[in-house]
Amino acid sequence: MPVLDLAGVAFAYPDGRQALFGVDLRVDRGERVALLGPNGAGKTTLVLHLNGILRPGAGSVTVSGTPVEKATLAQVRRQVGIVFQDPDDQLFSGTVADDVAFGPRNAGVRGPELDRRVAAALEQVGMAAYADRAPHHLSFGQRRRVAIATVLVMEPEVLVLDEPSSNLDPASRRELADLLGTLDVTVLMVTHDLPYALQLCERSVVLSEGVVVADAPTYDVLTDAALMARHRLELPFGFDPRAVGNVHP
Repeated sequence: MPVLDLAGVAFAYPDGRQALFGVDLRVDRGERVALLGPNGAGKTTLVLHLNGILRPGAGSVTVSGTPVEKATLAQVRRQVGIVFQDPDDQLFSGTVADDVAFGPRNAGVRGPELDRRVAAALEQVGMAAYADRAPHHLSFGQRRRVAIATVLVMEPEVLVLDEPSSNLDPASRRELADLLGTLDVTVLMVTHDLPYALQLCERSVVLSEGVVVADAPTYDVLTDAALMARHRLELPFGFDPRAVGNVHP
């Protein structure tokens, strides 16, 4: 059973703009999948369907066999954790530990179990030493790590990352890649950072104008010059996937 299964998902915004046209996508447990595409392709719209923030006008979304619908939203939101592009969208408490504790505390977790989960999540992202710090005193890269911890503490089956490498300096970008490589969780990563996709995700799905136009190994996508040009995907100057090789044989 796939952990994520989208079948024929179509969605239009209230102003009539159609954002998704019959999207089919299956992600199996343990996979790491990059979601690529130009601006306006529908990537964020698709992601917001995964835990019921948006509901499809047609088609269905299931998470480990559970349909995403009003009655299952609490369960699905524990299973699918979304880390948004701006960590400040997820950090609002006085201390790092309070921010990480917010989700499980709201779900009724208390006492030693809450303390254990908070400590484990901060340890996973290398931020255990900052538990008592105010989030706004941290660097951007540190705040992104804490934002990831606020999702990992819920022990999700799927971690969805929206542009995880954006606005990071090279060292923070590398450190985050090292962190993501250690997580034992299914990952769906929305990114314009194509070298990051090649490094971290063995499979890439290309979305363009609300339609899946490619679903293949990341190396094959990035070395398909016609596909890349047709859908306005550009590699950074000087980056050649062939020189790096297929890092996910």
